[in-house]
Amino acid sequence: MQKIAPFLWFDGKVEEAMTFYTSIFKNSRVKDVMRQGEGGPGPKGSVMGATFELEGQEFMALNGGPMFSFTPAISFFVRCETQEEVDDFAAKLSSDGGEIQPCGWLKDKYGLSWQIVPTALGAMLQDKDPQKARRVMETMMKMKKLDIGLLKQAYEGR
Repeated sequence: MQKIAPFLWFDGKVEEAMTFYTSIFKNSRVKDVMRQGEGGPGPKGSVMGATFELEGQEFMALNGGPMFSFTPAISFFVRCETQEEVDDFAAKLSSDGGEIQPCGWLKDKYGLSWQIVPTALGAMLQDKDPQKARRVMETMMKMKKLDIGLLKQAYEGR
C-alpha cells in the first residue's frame, strides 16, 4: 500500500468514473468498493467510496456530494512515448463531454484535469540552446493536443 494517494471527490459518480478510468489505462484495476449500509447517508447498497489503481498508482474516491468540484490547479500528468499514445489518451479522456484544452491539457467529463504530454517535450524545452527551447515553447503554446512531429520540427528549426 502506498503511503500517499490522491483522494477524488465525486458527486454520485464514483463507480462510473472508476470504470471509465480503469478502461483507459492498461495497468489498472478496481481494488475495493465500499457500499452504504443501513445507517449511511446514502441509499443502502449505493457506492460510498472506492479504491482503484491506474498504471500502478492508487486512487481513492468518495461520493461526497455537490459541495466540491475539481479545479485545474490539480491535474494528472500522463507521460506518453509516442504520438499514438498522446492521441489515444486525449481522445479517450476527453470523450463524452470532456474538453481538450491548450498545451496538452484536457478536462474529462467529470471535470478532472489531465496533462497528456510526450516525454520528448521535457528534453526539448530544457535544451542548452535557448533558441531551440524557445521555438518549441512557442509552438507548444499554439497547440491544444500536443503533436510530437510539429514540436520536433520547431526544435530542429524547420
